[in-house]
Amino acid sequence: MAVSSAFVACPKLETVLNHHKLETPFGLIGVRALPSNNNRSRRGLIQRARCELSASESAPNAANISALEQLKNSAADRYTKERSSIVVIGLSIHTAPVEMREKLAIPEAEWPRAIAELCGLNHIEEAAVLSTCNRMEIYVLALSQHRGVKEVTEWMSKTSGIPVSEICQHRFLLYNKDATQHIFEVSAGLDSLVLGEGQILAQVKQVVKVGQGVNGFGRNISGLFKHAITVGKRVRTETNIAAGAVSVSSAAVELALMKLPESSHASARMLIIGAGKMGKLVIKHLVAKGCTRMVVVNRSEERVIAIREEIPGVEVVYRPLDEMLASAAEADVVFTSTASETPLFLKEDVETLPPACPEIGGVRLFVDISVPRNVGSCVNEVETARVYNVDDLKEVVAANKEDRLRKAMEAQTIIAEESNQFEAWRDSLETVPTIKKLRAYAERIRMAELEKCMSKMGDDINKKTTRAVDDLSRGIVNRFLHGPMQHLRCDGSDSRTLSETLENMHALNRMYV
Repeated sequence: MAVSSAFVACPKLETVLNHHKLETPFGLIGVRALPSNNNRSRRGLIQRARCELSASESAPNAANISALEQLKNSAADRYTKERSSIVVIGLSIHTAPVEMREKLAIPEAEWPRAIAELCGLNHIEEAAVLSTCNRMEIYVLALSQHRGVKEVTEWMSKTSGIPVSEICQHRFLLYNKDATQHIFEVSAGLDSLVLGEGQILAQVKQVVKVGQGVNGFGRNISGLFKHAITVGKRVRTETNIAAGAVSVSSAAVELALMKLPESSHASARMLIIGAGKMGKLVIKHLVAKGCTRMVVVNRSEERVIAIREEIPGVEVVYRPLDEMLASAAEADVVFTSTASETPLFLKEDVETLPPACPEIGGVRLFVDISVPRNVGSCVNEVETARVYNVDDLKEVVAANKEDRLRKAMEAQTIIAEESNQFEAWRDSLETVPTIKKLRAYAERIRMAELEKCMSKMGDDINKKTTRAVDDLSRGIVNRFLHGPMQHLRCDGSDSRTLSETLENMHALNRMYV
């Protein structure tokens, strides 16, 4: 009896399977039969094989890896294993300093590569990356919670250069329902530095947009993020949680104005470095606060021209990137929001700049909302400069605490409801194979009986009669299947529990498929 060469080349696995008969995509292995319906025995056998492989003292070779991958993808394993877990491994502004987050940050253009690498890990089936200035979170569908977390953490360490032990000190781990609730809270703006921040919802949408067509952004993870978008929209619509400062950019403007004397708000000279999404939002919020003139430094003028056209009546002066230091010398407040991976301002650069206006105390403010940071922390050593980054925006969030708590409670009610719906949808996925097999079973019977009927009716039957008989047979099958299909659905729309649905599924499997 033929056995896969990968199994033959793996002595440890062959030893475990030597006295058993296991049906795999590669044939029948061993001599002692297991009952075909003994799922627990099958699962135990596969898990024992995995343990034997992982405990091997010798260095893993190509044959070992191949065997593990074959086990991971085998039909027996996928039929008998426990349902895979949704896991989030994350570091956010609440748990990790900006120095660590900027090392872990993954640019949007590299998200597909990251998904591919994550799904290449032994215990990861699906993945997504949510990397923003305030958080770096990896969402995975893991065959094993413990091993999946271990593999992802090691991958994060390898890509960032941060030791695993240090990542473990600052990371947070959430599983299944807790992971679902977390991404819903993130999308709704409840986990943001500024309550109801709208920018994070756009970033969650971008995860879905980038993930489309990427192998590894599978049904469970994509479904999770798509549902999170629905939750984010619903929370903002029903709770008005986005009223006030709702983005990092608006909080940055409010922080700058808090640090300036109120009498200087209209006269302070504003410089914005970077005319991307964040820079554009800074400009809009400055205008909303009464600022009518500002200087924008950017690589090209096209974006600045577009901003001028969008905000008429405001003087937006363009300066090229090589005039950045000269422009900073003429500014009282400098906002930085570029994608530069190296600091734009260091101590030696700022030391050469003249003091800011006496009206604001002669101290120049640098408000850095970029990750990685555009302004080095060493700039704080200059007496005539003060640096604030995304972590410092917490001061702005302290206002209106009662209103914040009330809106958050309203949002949590919505999130709880949506979480139940998502879990019901995910639970319903377990019955999909049974639904497909039951339909296929019924269709085979229908076609066989239809063929018998047509042969008895002779060759001279017209098309109208043929179509009528075909429609009749389809109608009978659909009416017959309606009841069983209803009892296989568990979408949260009725009182049927998952256990009842799965019991129905097992019964139908025994009877028909």
